[in-house]
Amino acid sequence: MKYISTRGSSEVSAISSAQAIVDGLAPDGGLYVPESIPQIKPEQIEAMGEMSYAERAVLVFNEFLTDFTQAELVYCTESAYNVVNFDTDSITSIAELFDGTYILELWHGPTCAFKDMALQILPFLLTTSMKKTEGRENVVILVATSGDTGKAALEGFSNVPGTEIIVFYPVDGVSQMQKRQMITQEGVNVGVCAVDGNFDDCQTAVKEIFTDPVISKKLEKSGKTFSSANSINWGRLVPQIVYYISAYATLVKNGKIKTSEKVNICVPTGNFGNILAAFYAKQMGLPVNKLVCASNTNNILTDFINTGIYDRNREFYTTLSPSMDILISSNLERLLYHLSDAEHVRQWFKSLSETGRYEVTPEVKALIAETFVAGCCNDEETKAEIRRVFEKYSYTLDTHTAVASKVYSDYAEKTGDKTPVIIASTASPYKFGGSVIEALTGKPFEGDEFGSAAELRTLTHTEIPKTLADLAGKPIRFKDVSPKDKISDYVTKTLSI
Repeated sequence: MKYISTRGSSEVSAISSAQAIVDGLAPDGGLYVPESIPQIKPEQIEAMGEMSYAERAVLVFNEFLTDFTQAELVYCTESAYNVVNFDTDSITSIAELFDGTYILELWHGPTCAFKDMALQILPFLLTTSMKKTEGRENVVILVATSGDTGKAALEGFSNVPGTEIIVFYPVDGVSQMQKRQMITQEGVNVGVCAVDGNFDDCQTAVKEIFTDPVISKKLEKSGKTFSSANSINWGRLVPQIVYYISAYATLVKNGKIKTSEKVNICVPTGNFGNILAAFYAKQMGLPVNKLVCASNTNNILTDFINTGIYDRNREFYTTLSPSMDILISSNLERLLYHLSDAEHVRQWFKSLSETGRYEVTPEVKALIAETFVAGCCNDEETKAEIRRVFEKYSYTLDTHTAVASKVYSDYAEKTGDKTPVIIASTASPYKFGGSVIEALTGKPFEGDEFGSAAELRTLTHTEIPKTLADLAGKPIRFKDVSPKDKISDYVTKTLSI
């Protein structure tokens, strides 16, 4: 399996998966995609029912990472997906709210967010890839985060030999618990910096640094190269395909659905990576009816899927679901490539860069509508959904999963669709304790992140995740704040290049 750029520059040749993982971003600014989508058979999915999560991951990786040996894949998956890193033997859990509605809990890893599902294994994929590619001995990981990716990447790469990592987060755009997780991170090779701007400012700056020839040359002279832990890196995205196929296999094994029975998948998303992974699973042959894209008040994806027009010239909102506060959805580029071609992608993203908007062709809009539906909800609706689900099912949603639950409920009521649904639950409610408490009690919570955790435990009779409780005793290590137009200067200074 070879990987090519979504922008199809003649200067970018097809490369191995190892090279794509090390490089992160294609030299022409595009994202790496597989030349073709492998297929998975119903009998393979059924056989997964008797496998561990690590074994299921190997089966999927065998299709995409064909330059890895079986022994390398087993080493990577078993090193990542185990009870040392996750608090459940099954790695993920599925909660059944009622018949046909399943909450896929993706937050049982060390940072209590779905990003752990990819970022626990990415360091092993990356270091293995570095050994398989020439002249790639030291890698600098740059990460832009809207909250969860940063901590998950820091946790995954902390003290990994041959790597350094710098994470940038919007100073006022993450929850108290998310910030505490990042600024207390341990490790000799980690760095964290707040940015006086929003997530899109962080993400744009990081992508520009990747393609800056002056900075790249300076880095090369120091014997290092850039890579990414954001979902622009194929090594971040391919592990996310696994949990959708794995969840389906579990539901078949448990008799909740029949082999080859279609399901819907609903995903709260801002950067489009999580739902794109579900799209890849569908393209591989997973029986999926509809992919439901759920947005908060920053509903740029809802508007795009419904109109075919992507327009970031709009107000940016800071919401109760900060990991979705995004107006530039990077992974949408991969979807558009698969539904059109590199020439169209170049035109659209040139227009996005120059005008802040683009409009896809009627043909592409129709192809999107065949698979995707989209909806959004505001903060008040999010809080009401948290309260509704808790009162009716005694189940506590975080502020992002609540967006998905509300959007899907609206979709099902409007369409009458009775297809079984898997709703991706992306974070523990304890990461957004103050907002969840307000949703449940109707009163704002005035305390800090640790007070909110204690209060939420009392309200919901659930346990505080140990990794979050342990943060109370950790010293704050990182206090830097950078202007949004000085991020490249911060990187060069930090790396001494």
